[in-house]
Amino acid sequence: MNPNQKINYDRIMQKMIQNWQLNGQRPKILLHSCCAPCSTYTLECLTKYAEVTIYYANSNIHPRAEYQRRKYVQQKFIHDFNQKTNNRVRFIAAPYRPQEYFENVRGLEKEPEGGQRCQACFTYRLDLVAAKAVELGFDYFGSTLTISPHKNAQVINRVGIEVQNFYTTKYLPSDFKKNNGYHRSIEMSHEYNLYRQCYCGCIFAAKAQGINLPQIRQEALEFLKGKDGDREFPEIRFIYDHQEVKE
Repeated sequence: MNPNQKINYDRIMQKMIQNWQLNGQRPKILLHSCCAPCSTYTLECLTKYAEVTIYYANSNIHPRAEYQRRKYVQQKFIHDFNQKTNNRVRFIAAPYRPQEYFENVRGLEKEPEGGQRCQACFTYRLDLVAAKAVELGFDYFGSTLTISPHKNAQVINRVGIEVQNFYTTKYLPSDFKKNNGYHRSIEMSHEYNLYRQCYCGCIFAAKAQGINLPQIRQEALEFLKGKDGDREFPEIRFIYDHQEVKE
């Protein structure tokens, strides 16, 4: 295949789903999610065919309060989605370790959004997801990131396939923006009254966009007052061998 030729990753995923159905399989997928809006249509799609657990692994998000706000909104969405659809989506959060993120993108701080810094970030996060998928016995790992029209699905999938080579689990190719997926994610964000952030997450992109980070922090802290997703939504926690997976 021509290395410059675009691959239809949505078509690949649809063929995989057909094979699951033909073989009577309902695989377990550990799905990285950066935020609730990106997980909307993604969960609506995948829960028809698989058991899905969301892995919130996003130490790139700055500041900490914004990371916590997006985590809470993700937890609440899973809770509300499960209640509305009678699904059993589960949730795990990786520890918040921003220093690890900075180490993984060192030297790429001035790269433009969508450039090599983003690719390094994708690699960092998908590596965490693959490692956790192996640890917890999932059949596949993947990401909701391909639902965004601002993210290069070719790059994300290429990274996922490369990461797969180092683990005894399989990567789920995807392009969730296809089939009106992104449009549906906007609809569902309104249906569930979800907070939709104005920047991807990292301090470098935020500064390039002129985002007022002190204001974002203050708004996030105000939002979080009286809220505790771990306490409010205990039923979505992922349990493994009778042990709760904690941060």
